Amino acid sequence: MKIKPKRIKVSHKSKNRPPLHQLHRRDRNGNLTSKARHNMASDVTAEAAGQDEQDRSISRDGTDPLSLEARFDEQGRPQVPELYTSSPPIRDHLTTDTSISQDDVVKQCLPRLIKCSRSLVGVNSYGIPSLKREDHIKFLQEAIEYPRYIAFDPVRPWVIYWSLTALSLLGENVELYQQRVVETLSPCQNFGGGFGGGNGQLSHVATSYAVVLSLAMAGGGKNMDMLNRRALWRWLGELKQTDGGFRVCVGGEEDVRGAYCSMVIISLLALPLELPPNAPARAHGFTSFLDGLPEYLSRCQTYEGGVSAVPQSEAHGAYAFCVLACLCILGPPNEMISKYLDLPLLLSWLSSRQSAPEGGFNGRTNKLVDGCYSHWVGGCWPLIQAALSESPENPNAAKSTVGSLYSKEGLTRFVLSCCQADGGGMRDKPNTFPDAYHTCYTLAGLSSTQHDSGYSGMRHGEAGYPLDSAFAWESSKEDSDGPKNEALELIDAGDTLTSLHPIYVIPWGVVERCRELFSKKTGF
Repeated sequence: MKIKPKRIKVSHKSKNRPPLHQLHRRDRNGNLTSKARHNMASDVTAEAAGQDEQDRSISRDGTDPLSLEARFDEQGRPQVPELYTSSPPIRDHLTTDTSISQDDVVKQCLPRLIKCSRSLVGVNSYGIPSLKREDHIKFLQEAIEYPRYIAFDPVRPWVIYWSLTALSLLGENVELYQQRVVETLSPCQNFGGGFGGGNGQLSHVATSYAVVLSLAMAGGGKNMDMLNRRALWRWLGELKQTDGGFRVCVGGEEDVRGAYCSMVIISLLALPLELPPNAPARAHGFTSFLDGLPEYLSRCQTYEGGVSAVPQSEAHGAYAFCVLACLCILGPPNEMISKYLDLPLLLSWLSSRQSAPEGGFNGRTNKLVDGCYSHWVGGCWPLIQAALSESPENPNAAKSTVGSLYSKEGLTRFVLSCCQADGGGMRDKPNTFPDAYHTCYTLAGLSSTQHDSGYSGMRHGEAGYPLDSAFAWESSKEDSDGPKNEALELIDAGDTLTSLHPIYVIPWGVVERCRELFSKKTGF
């Protein structure tokens, strides 16, 4: 017979303790009253005598032993807001596997967030740990130089892309890997077009996407010369489908990943938009890669408001990013997104992806937070904000912008408090192992909180290429007279990352270099 351990219920509320609004009462000048300071001092004394919250579990009867009110500094400002140090006030009392898993994640994250609010070592005045920059760089260097991904051989180009992107975010010069990248990726190119995961493997649009971006980052023009653009163009023509979408490989599945990766390759390499003669879709009246594409993407929006891989499937954060970024390649975001998606419904769904107290994003309804969604969901917000902002073609006209639509503070706290592994690298969440994938996309999400990007309206029409909207974006520099970036206020100057292009997810300079290189090419 199993004997259940007795659950200890702990309450932080005292019968003699004044209400919260009295505890934090201030005078007309904004200073804490003497009574408030006395109550705070009593709280600190009582807290020091209490049991460590990390050893207590969350009960499902509404009692939350890990709840902790915000601590204040000498100026009376809270180091960590209560939102990030206590469980959600509304709880469903129905116990399921999902609710148990959610409780486990909260128990893993809360102690780290609370500990940061108490520690005077390794955190700044806002209770946020420093970025372990050198540890992450060392972790990524080992991932790319001494790979241990034997079981993941078909995603070798992805490991290179993840590592190069993350190293770029950390300020490293990735062109030092130029020779190694070329030697590793050259055998992956197939005579019939596209790249496989390894030598002799079937060409896949996802690995081709990773190869193109990796070559662009690791040296630009010299590396890009190894690309057989004509074969790549003909191969992509075989992937174009009669419903407007793309397959991920010849004979493979069709989903929005295929559409996004294909359009990134086509636009970045300035491939002709006309379908090649061998394209099967020509038999059904299609003549361009763009035919039926936005309509196909529109059909992938679900009743919840999110976006699924294919029509009539489950909404997922990564697919939402693929669709939004793909639409932004096809035209200005304030035109394309509003025209082909139900924007209010999408806003509602995306807003539900950020969790408290963790502060991170989940990818689907009733799922757990994951560091990688810092990009897949967090990367949707700049595109949405651009769709809601007016982008006049007149560069001298005032541009109407929309403020942040998600909590940058919450995501910053989650990434730096819960996703950094002790030995370097980023992870899904506490008690999981770091890898190059999570390091790349978690850092990308953190970078997006620090840099504001938007659609400038300055399109490069002189190149004569229809897909010039993707190059009409810019990374906004913080204006001393303008609104402050809340995420930059929370971190130290040494914890900032470089910025990435919101559509191509590579450094801005790399995108511009590709545009200049291939916009001059009139043929293959």
